[in-house]
Parts: sequence; structure tokens; C-alpha cells
Amino acid sequence: MAYLLVFVLDNLEQCPDVLKAWEAAGASGVTILESTGLGRLRRAVRDDLPLLPSLRDLLASRELHHRTLFTVVEDEETLDRIIAATEQLIGDFSRQHTGLLFVVPVVRVIGMKKRQQGR
Repeated sequence: MAYLLVFVLDNLEQCPDVLKAWEAAGASGVTILESTGLGRLRRAVRDDLPLLPSLRDLLASRELHHRTLFTVVEDEETLDRIIAATEQLIGDFSRQHTGLLFVVPVVRVIGMKKRQQGR
């Protein structure tokens, strides 16, 4: 069975190390999204914002951003290696400001295995 591994990373500085660790643990590819959470938006009361700030104005502050990383993994052994590598870098996920990691079973994957050009 395949799995979707999603990790919302709180500390942007850790992103390059997490990506290297995921690749070394067997992730064949990783998609990276810039993201933010509702809790951070609610705490983003700033004096320099316009009276009616847009989402762009709120997100302009670097401290609002997360990185959401995700990959599809084909087997449980690779999944376990990636999770262990992530925990080794991030530490205890029960601490504040570490992020959130979750796994979802994937019923079908189309396009994961690419053919060599010319085949």
C-alpha cells in the first residue's frame, strides 16, 4: 500500500535538513508548499497593517509562514525511515513549535513511476 506523508514544519530554517533526510531515507520526491495556520493569523495583530488588511498583508510577515512538505511513499518500511529521520531532526513533536506530521493511506497512485524517455 502507498502512503501520503504530510509534514507541516514550523521552523523554516530546518527545511533544507529535513529535505536531505527525507531523500536519504528513501523519499523519491517531495512537494513543498508555503503555508500558514489560522492560529498564526489570529496572533498576527500588527500596528503597521492597513485598516482592512488583505491576506497578502497578513502573510507578508515572515513569522507567519510554515513549510508543508508531502511525499507519496510506496511501502511501510520507507515510511518508517522517513518518520524516524524527521523525528531525529525535529525532536519531540509534543513540544510547542515543532510542527505536525501525519500519514494517510493512498488507494491509488497514477504517475509516480515514470518511464524512461524513448520507451
